[in-house]
Amino acid sequence: MFEQGSYIEIEKTILTPEERTAQLPEDTKKVPFKLWTKGFACTSGDIGDTVTIETITGRHISGKVTCIAPHYTHSYGEVMPEIMMIGRSLRTFLEEEDHD
Repeated sequence: MFEQGSYIEIEKTILTPEERTAQLPEDTKKVPFKLWTKGFACTSGDIGDTVTIETITGRHISGKVTCIAPHYTHSYGEVMPEIMMIGRSLRTFLEEEDHD
């Protein structure tokens, strides 16, 4: 359950499989084209309800609630020590160049 003004994520179908262009690969044509976006709920509700949100840019979009208080879950992978040292090595190199 969430209250009006809560930060939520909604899902909205933009194109059904029948509305998609014939030029797409077969496996892509079989699924709907969907939008997921985050914003502030204009009404109270629960996951699965259709509600309107106001995005951070002020747009109003309606869709099915998929998440309450969404957060980012991606990463850029494991830390690579070699890459982390590039900046430090470059600074040292440039400082040496300035002294020559």
